[in-house]
Amino acid sequence: MEITDEQLLRLVTGYVWPFVRVSAFFIALPIISSGIVPTYIKAGLAILVSFLVAPVIPVQPVIDPFSLLGLIVTVQQVIIGLALGFMIKLVFSALETGGYLIGQSMGLGFAQMNDPANGITVPVVSQFYTVLATLTFLIMNGHLIMLEVLVNSFTVMPINITGLGADGIWQLIKWSSWIFTGAVIIALPAVGALLLVNIAFGVMMRAAPQLNIFTIGFPISLMLGLAFIMLTLPVFSNQFMYILDNTIIAATNLLK
Repeated sequence: MEITDEQLLRLVTGYVWPFVRVSAFFIALPIISSGIVPTYIKAGLAILVSFLVAPVIPVQPVIDPFSLLGLIVTVQQVIIGLALGFMIKLVFSALETGGYLIGQSMGLGFAQMNDPANGITVPVVSQFYTVLATLTFLIMNGHLIMLEVLVNSFTVMPINITGLGADGIWQLIKWSSWIFTGAVIIALPAVGALLLVNIAFGVMMRAAPQLNIFTIGFPISLMLGLAFIMLTLPVFSNQFMYILDNTIIAATNLLK
C-alpha cells in the first residue's frame, strides 16, 4: 500500500485548518479564553474538537499549507474563528458596561475588584453581573450552542481561500455597537429608578438647602441601588437570553 504526496497532504491539511479555526474560536470565546483556564486545557480542547469535526466537514481543497494560498487559507480560518468568539465576548462586555452604568448611578463606581479572568480591575457591580451571566450561560448550554455554530460554520463557510471578506468584517464592526444596546437593556430598569431618586434629592435640596444632601444621599442611593438590583434579578435571565439569541442569529448571518 503506497501513500502519495497528495493523499498525505490532504490528510494533514484535513486536521490542521480545522484546528486553526477552532483554536482561534477558543482564544476569543469567553470563559475558555480566560486566564484562569490553563493553556494545556485550551490546547487539549482545541485538538479534541478538531479531531471530532475534521471527519464530518465538507471535502477541502488540496493546498500546500506552506504556499501563499495556504497562508491565505490559514489567515481566513483565524479570522472566522476569532469573529465567532468575539461576538459572544461582546455579550459579556455589554453586561460589564451595564453593571458599570448601574454602579455609577448608585455611587459604587469607585468600588473596584480584581478580575482574575481578564487580569484587570472592574467595578463590583460589573463583576457581579459577569459571574451571574457566566452561570446562566453554562446552565442554558450556551457553550454547546456555540460549539454547534462553530461546527456548522464549516458547512456554511467551508475551508477555502475565500472567507468573511470586507462585507463580513464590516458587519462584525457594526455589530460591536451591540455592547451599548445590551448595556442599556440590562441597566435601564435600575438606572431609571435611580434617576428618579436623584431627581427627588434635587427637589429636597431646593426645598431645604440646609440639608447636607451628600451625607444622606449616598447611603440612600446605595441601599436603593442594591434593592433595585435585587428586584430586577428575576428578569435578568430573560434579558440575557434575548441578547444571546440575537448574537447567535447575527453570528449565523455573518457566516452566510
